[in-house]
Amino acid sequence: MRRFGVAAGGAVLVLVLSGCGNEAGPTPKQGGEPGPDALPTKLDALTVDQCYASPRTQLPKGCEKYVTEVGNVPGSARKRANDRDPQLVAEADKLDTAVKAFRSAGCTTVPDPGGACTQALVDIAGALSDLKKQVAARPTSG
Repeated sequence: MRRFGVAAGGAVLVLVLSGCGNEAGPTPKQGGEPGPDALPTKLDALTVDQCYASPRTQLPKGCEKYVTEVGNVPGSARKRANDRDPQLVAEADKLDTAVKAFRSAGCTTVPDPGGACTQALVDIAGALSDLKKQVAARPTSG
């Protein structure tokens, strides 16, 4: 009879402890799109990429991830502008146009530098630099 009591007690203990795992605290919040105040950090990160630093020598297809990341910047810049900063919106539009030129030329499959794809990378770098200057000249909104 004593063995049954120990086994039953152990089973109850296991059930109680397993129930604790469901009460580990608050559920983490879902990560969303970073706010507009994250933009300076994102711009700093993008402007150390080799596709930014030396666009004329990069293989366009090797810059696909960089261009994808840059493609998210105009929307963040427009949010930061919040309909009150037409110059920042203009810079965002310029960057958006350069990213679209890269994509529409099919540059993600171009293995060699030169031509329209390299020009698109040069334009992206210039527009990114101009946008970064505009953002740096403005205080954060938070």
